[in-house]
Amino acid sequence: MLHPMTIEPEQQIGVGTQDAFQRLWTPHRMAYIQGENKPTGPEAGDGCPFCGIPDMSDQDGLVVARGKHVYAVLNLYPYNGGHLMVVPYRHVADYTDLDAAETLELADLTKRAMVALRKASGAHGFNIGMNQGQAAGAGIAAHLHQHIVPRWGGDTNFMPVVGHTKVLPQLLADTRQMLADSWPTG
Repeated sequence: MLHPMTIEPEQQIGVGTQDAFQRLWTPHRMAYIQGENKPTGPEAGDGCPFCGIPDMSDQDGLVVARGKHVYAVLNLYPYNGGHLMVVPYRHVADYTDLDAAETLELADLTKRAMVALRKASGAHGFNIGMNQGQAAGAGIAAHLHQHIVPRWGGDTNFMPVVGHTKVLPQLLADTRQMLADSWPTG
């Protein structure tokens, strides 16, 4: 339970009083930390969530847009509000495994994601990239996915640095709908 803010900020000297700071809990992150929805092996049939999402409805799978070779989906464990991933339907691990059509559409959906995020949320910038392999930090190394993380001036505030958490001001289902509505056609 949050306590009302006092008029005078509480002075903290050193570590301060135990639990003198108000806490913002993010229990949904524990599922990620404990490895929920992680594949049991490297093959498509080993529980790869990126292979299962295309069979879900857009709402249930948090899919924002679908192409012929790749799709755009909200990250279930986002770094920032609107954090999208562009994922090939085909279960491939490495960027060099994509064929020409997949590579082209991955680039196209990345551009469209940027347009949609700017329109829907006024994003000022983006972190775009992919972690290739477990050693590089890929949470699901067996299925390639490119991250598109929207950024805003001043969004590197105290929460991620001091609180070790992110504040997401909107439910993922609402974010998905907003981005789907803003997705460029053509």
